[in-house]
Amino acid sequence: MTLIKILPDWFLPENQSTSESVYLNRRRFLKKSGLGSLSLLGLLAGCQTIEEKKAIVSQRLQDAQLQSFNASRNLAFTLDRPLTNEYDAAVYTNFYEFSSDKDVWEKVGKFQPHPWTVEVTGLVAKPQKFAIEDLIAKMPIEERLYRHRCVEAWAMAVPWTGFPLKRLIELVEPQAKATHVKFTTFLREKEARRQILQSEPWPYTEGLTIKEAMNELAFMVVGIYGHELPKQHGAPIRLVLPWKYGYKSIKSIVQIEFTDRQPTTFWNTRIPQEYDFLANVNPNIPHPRWSQASERMLGTGDRFATQMYNGYAPYVANLYNT
Repeated sequence: MTLIKILPDWFLPENQSTSESVYLNRRRFLKKSGLGSLSLLGLLAGCQTIEEKKAIVSQRLQDAQLQSFNASRNLAFTLDRPLTNEYDAAVYTNFYEFSSDKDVWEKVGKFQPHPWTVEVTGLVAKPQKFAIEDLIAKMPIEERLYRHRCVEAWAMAVPWTGFPLKRLIELVEPQAKATHVKFTTFLREKEARRQILQSEPWPYTEGLTIKEAMNELAFMVVGIYGHELPKQHGAPIRLVLPWKYGYKSIKSIVQIEFTDRQPTTFWNTRIPQEYDFLANVNPNIPHPRWSQASERMLGTGDRFATQMYNGYAPYVANLYNT
């Protein structure tokens, strides 16, 4: 009788394994190199341990010298799940200007979020151009705990620092005929490598109705986890709309324009059959390529049933006919 041995998928022949001496030498090299050589470790991304990757990300956050915010938490906004670990939120982000993958934190080194201005134009009585520091000084800064739901069916729960968008709207006084708000991000091909792709409608744009923009959930964000936004999260200022899929929460905003018509937007222009203008979280309407019935939490992998409007229906359901 002949015995046939079926090897498991993970089996590695001994002659292909790393010798103990090579492994130990690598560990000694990393230890001697210290955090000062963490940029070099970026070249070794395929063989980093989780601990090494966390050290790199932590060091980059420290090197960025992000300003802390002493903002009071708005207790009206609570969570039904634990906060996502800052590391997990930092290394798994979408920022299409820099990467089509989740390695954005490795690709934003050239991006310069300071100095920065935000221009408010269009159908307003008081058009203005704000230096980011002046805008923050004018606004009531607070911290809010929000759920964030990506159209790709992953999710996180994070503490955002910022101010209600409606406070900015009130400051510039929209005209009666203004029906929509258009948001535009930066255009700097030398700092954001994917913006050289002429086949895509750069700069990134997004839009809301005036009623959506005036909703108390619409939040202009300048910080996360108690400090300024890191580059991969949309420094120095972004929009956060917790009842909509994440692609509506445009990052690194340079212009806000009030118009009398629905504006064109990046993803709705590029793939309209998959990314609609409203982008409201709805577990009953699947994406053409996957279900939206549940979501996976970053870091833990926990699964939750997707809620209508991401659980924020009491705040926003009145905005829509459904």
